[in-house]
Amino acid sequence: MDLDALASARHDDWQRLDALARARRLDGAEADELIERYQSAASDLSLVQATAGSTALGDRLSVSLARARVRFTGAPDNPLRQFSRFAVVSLPAALYRVRWLTLAVAVVTFVVAALYAAWVASDPRVLANLGSESELRAIAEDGFVAYYSEHPAASFAGSVWTNNAWIAAQCVAFGITGVWVPWVVLQNAQNLGITASIMFAYDEADTFFLYIAPHGLLELTCVFIAAAAGLRIFWSWVAPGPRTRGAALAEDARSLFTVAIGLVFFLLIAGVIEGFVTPAPWPWPVKIGIGALALAALLVYMLVLGGRAVRAGETGDLSAFDAGAERMTAG
Repeated sequence: MDLDALASARHDDWQRLDALARARRLDGAEADELIERYQSAASDLSLVQATAGSTALGDRLSVSLARARVRFTGAPDNPLRQFSRFAVVSLPAALYRVRWLTLAVAVVTFVVAALYAAWVASDPRVLANLGSESELRAIAEDGFVAYYSEHPAASFAGSVWTNNAWIAAQCVAFGITGVWVPWVVLQNAQNLGITASIMFAYDEADTFFLYIAPHGLLELTCVFIAAAAGLRIFWSWVAPGPRTRGAALAEDARSLFTVAIGLVFFLLIAGVIEGFVTPAPWPWPVKIGIGALALAALLVYMLVLGGRAVRAGETGDLSAFDAGAERMTAG
């Protein structure tokens, strides 16, 4: 086959294909023409490759076809644009949607923790079941504080970060069961209340709050948010409203699973504070101030950016194109 003759015969067709592929906008007729010329050029490329193998002409035609194919199949968004949308729109919108449920989980946690602490502190027999006198005193006077500095700060921060991120992901992923989140919340509240009761029993209440506050403000809030997201997913199929259960579950699961991803970053900050700030020999107002500032940043992100995104109609879900059709239709 004479490649020069083919190139000469098809020159105008290939030029038109390039022009359509580069055009900023196409009307209906031009879009149809693009498809037709793409199919014709693809046949030409197959002929060139079958008879002449790899050639400069075939390579140039492959580039033109690739450009045209991207035009009618679409291309994924720029990763930076996707990340920006996730950070500025999707994640804060999802966080904002669970704000009241987050508050409810926090209240339940603190109430249960307080009840456990009051129960243990009011009955010496219960306290005695937790350990011997020497063991409990060692925890209150040395063990509780030593926990934050017995390992290198970097490895300790990484350990608590991965552990808390795993707990948050479990709350969101297994929230649909309806029992996993309450179990995690009650376990967390129980551990918090029992630890507090031991510290109170040996007059170390100030130590308890001083060492919990710097990182706990952000860390506990993140756990509350994850629990709220899991409960919201569970409720979406219990009470889907005007949506079908399948559609409600798919929509809320997609939008709220962004919470699990986003909390990884906030829990990293909490882990850094717990590993480097909590055990640091700094004034307590400085350490607690750092924790309060981190919490304030999360709340502003959640309530201000999230409220703005929700008022603009965002839910944290994927775009309609990325989410796909909700039902099969014939057209």
